[in-house]
Amino acid sequence: MNTYKHEVKYYECDRMGVTHHSNYVRFMEEARVDWLDQLGFGFEKIEAENVFSPVISISCEYKHPTTFKDIIEIEVKISKMSEMKFEFDYTMRSNGKLVCLGHSAHCFIENGRPVAISKRLPDFYQSLKSYISVE
Repeated sequence: MNTYKHEVKYYECDRMGVTHHSNYVRFMEEARVDWLDQLGFGFEKIEAENVFSPVISISCEYKHPTTFKDIIEIEVKISKMSEMKFEFDYTMRSNGKLVCLGHSAHCFIENGRPVAISKRLPDFYQSLKSYISVE
């Protein structure tokens, strides 16, 4: 998979000129959406099947600040997966320097109730399984 790249916008910075911490959660979502698009199962395709994957937990560990115009390269990996949920790890770098480590967990729901993705969307499930990080 290709690494997602985000250029820090002026409005994403605080009064000190540093990228505001809240934006990294949004960057993770951008990278995750891009990753799923590359996989061939973008949000619009999955949601057209009435299956959704809300965030159930998220975390960020900030390592180094970024500023306006910095390019943040975000590597996305599936770190854990079951029939009912999946988890992603995000490694963010700018100019070769580690700036943030992130993690998000998501469940699968249909009509507001948990759904086993292996049964509901088996092709999607198999594609996800093939990318589980084994490092």
